[in-house]
Amino acid sequence: MYRIRHHPTDALLIGYATGALPEAFDLVVATHISMCDDCRAKLAAYEALGGAVLDEAEGVALSDDCLAATLRLISDSPSEPAPSAAPRPRRRGIFPAPLADYVGGGEEAVKWRPAGMGVRQAILPTAKDARVRLLSIPPGAAIPDHGHRGLELTLVLKGAFRDDGVIYRPGDVEVADETTEHTPVAEPGETCICLAATDARLKFSGLLPRLAQPFVGI
Repeated sequence: MYRIRHHPTDALLIGYATGALPEAFDLVVATHISMCDDCRAKLAAYEALGGAVLDEAEGVALSDDCLAATLRLISDSPSEPAPSAAPRPRRRGIFPAPLADYVGGGEEAVKWRPAGMGVRQAILPTAKDARVRLLSIPPGAAIPDHGHRGLELTLVLKGAFRDDGVIYRPGDVEVADETTEHTPVAEPGETCICLAATDARLKFSGLLPRLAQPFVGI
């Protein structure tokens, strides 16, 4: 069995534990955690540390409308299920539980749309501060050369892709930022299915990808 080698950073795990990440990144991290024993253990440690900090913190007085304000936030929150703090390792086919909850089932429930070059995508509904999508990349196909205006997390669910000599397999997460320019290529053998979250549009090098960008929303 393949051992996951590429993980979210500690900063991302801490952000997940404290609720500081955008919902799209939360989904990627939650899905990875449900696949990765090491990160599940790290998350438990960060949550325990956060609990200890809260135990030592001084109390503060609540406003008179605190309860009403909290209930308003709950009623105004998105209807999609939020990832749990420590996702259980259940699955629907290739989809771990946090992702299956968003999709509404396994791979058969995904509503794929063409994104060019044989690649298909399905954008999942989340809060607007970041976007998350499923990508289906045929064997040997490449995502056009691009850079980043923000952060991108890409989690492999099936198959594998190669980027700058590194192979990412199921459970692995690639973290890309403004310093990254790359051309990921799906490995031969089987379709690569990934879950990818971004908080800014990609910077494509080629003219055709730039022209297509408004239509595929990447």
